[in-house]
Amino acid sequence: EVQLVESGGGLVQAGGSLRLSCETSGFFFDDYTIGWFRQAPGKEREWFSCFSNGGSTAEYAESVKGRFTISKDNSKKTSYLQMNSLKPEDTAVYYCAGRRVGAYYTYYISPSDYDDWGQGTQVTVSS
Repeated sequence: EVQLVESGGGLVQAGGSLRLSCETSGFFFDDYTIGWFRQAPGKEREWFSCFSNGGSTAEYAESVKGRFTISKDNSKKTSYLQMNSLKPEDTAVYYCAGRRVGAYYTYYISPSDYDDWGQGTQVTVSS
């Protein structure tokens, strides 16, 4: 059974940092790619980062570029999201999602591109 479990969310003041983890199981991690999404109240789920080029690089939405960094540890089958310089508008439920790796230069930014999802973790940034 494929499982993705996010952790590390919480309440932080604006300008602060948080590190989220996405622990996975049930599939060969090297064959999968991870994307990160978030959903604020009343809004659609929004892509903001994912791995590309077979996992060797990462892509970021403009809203988080320069502040957020994703990484992964294949030995632990875990992806990480380091969030710095947090803003109140970053408040949302954060999700990691997984799917099989496609062509080398392909990366995936639509929720429908992903097959497996974590349960989400709440991040609240106070002003």
